[in-house]
Amino acid sequence: MEVKINGKEVTVDENVSALNVLTDEDQQVPSVCYHPSLGAIETCDTCIVEKNGELVRACSSNVDQGDEFNTVSSEVKDAQKVAMDRILYNHELYCTVCDYNNGNCEIHNAVKEMKIEHQSVPFEPKPYDKDRNSFYRYDPDQCILCGRCVEACQDVQVTETLTIDWERERPRVIWDNDVPIEESSCVSCGHCSTVCPCNAMMETGMEGEAGYMTGMNEDTLRPLIDITKGVETGYSSILAVSDMEASMRDSRIDKTKTVCTYCGVGCSFDVWTKGRDILKIEPQQEAPANGISTCVKGKFGWDFVNSEERLTKPLIREGQMFREAEWAEALDLIKRKFTGIKEEHGADALSFISSSKCTNEESYVMQKLARGVIGTNNIDNCSRYCQSPATMGLFRTVGYGGDSGSITDIQQSELIITVGSNTSESHPVLSTRVKSSHKLHAQKLIVSDLRKHEMAQRSDLFIRPESGTDLIWLSAVTKYIVDQGWEAESFLEENVNGVEHYKETLAPYTMEYAEEMTGVSQDDLIRTAKMIHEAGSVCILWAMGVTQHQGGSDTSTAISNLLLITGNYGRPGTGAYPLRGHNNVQGASDFGSMPDRFPGYQFVSDDEVRNRFEEAWEAEIPKEKGLNNHEMVEAIHEGKLKSMYLKGEDMGIVDSNINYVHGAFEKLDFFVVQDLFLTTTAQFADVVLPASPSLEKDGTFTNTERRIQRLYQALEPLGDSRPDWKIIMDIANQLDAGWKYNHPSEIMAEAASLTPLFAGVTYEKLEGYKSLQWPVHADGTDEPMLFADRFPFDDGRARLYPVEWTEPVQYEEEYDLQVNNGRLLEHFHEGNMTYQSEGITRGTPRAFVEVSPQLAEERGLSDGTSVRLVSPYGAVKLPCLVTERVQKKEIYIPLNDDGDGAVNRLTSSYADKDTDTPAYKEVRVRMEVLEEKGDSPLPKINHRFGNPQPQIGVQVEKKWQRSDYIFPGDVVKGEGR
Repeated sequence: MEVKINGKEVTVDENVSALNVLTDEDQQVPSVCYHPSLGAIETCDTCIVEKNGELVRACSSNVDQGDEFNTVSSEVKDAQKVAMDRILYNHELYCTVCDYNNGNCEIHNAVKEMKIEHQSVPFEPKPYDKDRNSFYRYDPDQCILCGRCVEACQDVQVTETLTIDWERERPRVIWDNDVPIEESSCVSCGHCSTVCPCNAMMETGMEGEAGYMTGMNEDTLRPLIDITKGVETGYSSILAVSDMEASMRDSRIDKTKTVCTYCGVGCSFDVWTKGRDILKIEPQQEAPANGISTCVKGKFGWDFVNSEERLTKPLIREGQMFREAEWAEALDLIKRKFTGIKEEHGADALSFISSSKCTNEESYVMQKLARGVIGTNNIDNCSRYCQSPATMGLFRTVGYGGDSGSITDIQQSELIITVGSNTSESHPVLSTRVKSSHKLHAQKLIVSDLRKHEMAQRSDLFIRPESGTDLIWLSAVTKYIVDQGWEAESFLEENVNGVEHYKETLAPYTMEYAEEMTGVSQDDLIRTAKMIHEAGSVCILWAMGVTQHQGGSDTSTAISNLLLITGNYGRPGTGAYPLRGHNNVQGASDFGSMPDRFPGYQFVSDDEVRNRFEEAWEAEIPKEKGLNNHEMVEAIHEGKLKSMYLKGEDMGIVDSNINYVHGAFEKLDFFVVQDLFLTTTAQFADVVLPASPSLEKDGTFTNTERRIQRLYQALEPLGDSRPDWKIIMDIANQLDAGWKYNHPSEIMAEAASLTPLFAGVTYEKLEGYKSLQWPVHADGTDEPMLFADRFPFDDGRARLYPVEWTEPVQYEEEYDLQVNNGRLLEHFHEGNMTYQSEGITRGTPRAFVEVSPQLAEERGLSDGTSVRLVSPYGAVKLPCLVTERVQKKEIYIPLNDDGDGAVNRLTSSYADKDTDTPAYKEVRVRMEVLEEKGDSPLPKINHRFGNPQPQIGVQVEKKWQRSDYIFPGDVVKGEGR
């Protein structure tokens, strides 16, 4: 479109705001409340410009053909100054001694750009005290009521905790129905402090740390502020001083891009460090998976990096104790033991476990050590515990074992179905995209789960099938769609094999049978089918509630079959999304830490592939499939496996039937564990090697959407700890391998040269916030959305794969309680990292067992009642939490305990019949009451006791309706008349 800006004709894009147009044309328009990730909030009025002779807010004004804009008239400048006066009435400028004076305070920058020297209405303190929790604090006196925090909380994070009380004489941000932060529903995601334009919402890690003069106590600071204000001759002079102080800070504050080390969403952000102090995490709009979003763990859960419990030197066992050793001694011992075991028992007497927490490059060298140096395919990773069945289901049907598209596809889909996924707690940032689209953009949501968690409460349809019966209702819904003639006929004809045979295999899955077996009503199943049929695009998300069953691979296959039948592949907003649990569980398998596949899922049994790796590595590689981690435990008990080298996994807690696993560890001739802490698993080791976390190394992670992202070293390794790739190379070279990697980029280059799936991956193409989603072709192009043109089979067609239901593990009658288990928002897995955070631990100090009100009444239970839960395989002791999240005789145990409450003391060795993923979800127990009365396992400061206040945005109309508000444009026009 053609428009005029200050008399000059310019061509601009359609469907953009006036502020966007003016910014693109290098017009300096202040915009303190506007944030590109939040859109127009319209609270600050600083972006006023003249449009066709009228004073308007640029942030919310559309642009039409022929519009004329003026940004330099006296009326525009006067209106902007009126707006800034009102901001400064609410915000006291003391920049030099402010922790936020780091070049990014938008009030400071706006005052400077507008050349404001004085304000007509002096700052006036508000009658409110500061408020805080463990992670951030709110200073009402500095709050300009821009509402960014509210917009982010309500419509991006969708926790719906924050509002502005516009009815007060002096409005302020409030939590829930006006309670202190720690008594609210705030989940400490950090969105508020991320988007705050000034120091009103600020991370506690910044307080007293960022500036040269910011560590003073209030008694000293307040007089200094007053003296400074008394002698300054105008804002320009004090801002000049503060700018110098801000530039000085740059020399001691480093800002390093990294990728979160918790769940599989793959959030990336800058970490601010001063020495080894972590001041804050600052997400960036250009972060591809998360944008400005974080969760409590990614934003605030980094205390473990500097924990006093970190391992800093190698440990060698002597009897029942460990002693510290030097690296040379530890490496020499490993060489002697590995060599001796291989010479006496053969290479297959050794085994290797890689880590879902470590980088892609570290997984690559771990499997290279196993295959190319030792000569065994006994290599696996923790995807065996969670994601292998999902990968199997996708391999069978569509050919790639990863998410079909991106988080943006999930965000724009018309219908989301989650199956066995507590998405808002296990993948919190990804869940915000669903919650926001559901709230603001009419996205529909179906949730299938045992437990009524947040996503279930928000859903349009919540079904609670009996444990382990998801395959039945999925197949029944698919059959109903076929019976109604609703299948995607043209898509199936053009893209899918085995259609007619597959339809025949659905015959047993009638609505009557499904209702009988799952407990879900036929009405709800038919409604599910209709919602799928009526949606223009469908995404199905699933997690461990599906995969951790004996039929996990088959249920995952049934999900993919349903998507194929309805044509929900290969288009934006469609596809299969097995949500990866750990930060690099996708990458650990992608880069070859599997017993039967090289990097890129190339089979070790394929002679051509194996010869390529043998030539590159100058080594002989066995072609027989190795042992997976489930089989390794069996082989140890059978005396066939003598040694294990494990890095970055607490297998002694996270594996099923851990009493049996601990027994295996005790039988090993030689056990090497590499980790940050002396974990439960490490306590069984003969040698413990101190590794470095993600902040202390370079590398790449691959998130749940197949997105490869770089992380950069922010800190030096603590003590004598080393990055995992360096330790593995040290061991390989101790065994005369002759590896010469100087940087992880060289490892990636080698992997890409041998792996068609990553052929075009280079560190240069991953620079900064750039990313690639595999497959990455040799020319560097990637495929964010899979299957747009073909499926990766020889004929380019997908395959419908018939499956049958597998009955869950059966128990004796005395085991009358069904155990469900999974993650909590605050803690990650067994808690080795998150329990190092004092703030997280204050809010959620221990594990517990959720019991239903019905069960509580029947057994005389209350919050804090101590119970013992006993299965045929072990027992746990936990306090009760009575909640309607669970029903009847179903109970829920979070995973975050490595002591008496560790859930895998209860689980069996039963596993998915196709992948050996443990059937963690097929557990039944009996209950013994130990102590009837006790303290609740959740303190009252836990967010679950809060009272959210949902609304759309900041409700700025309430501000405009106040008697003391006049639009600055009207003020100026009135003065003109």
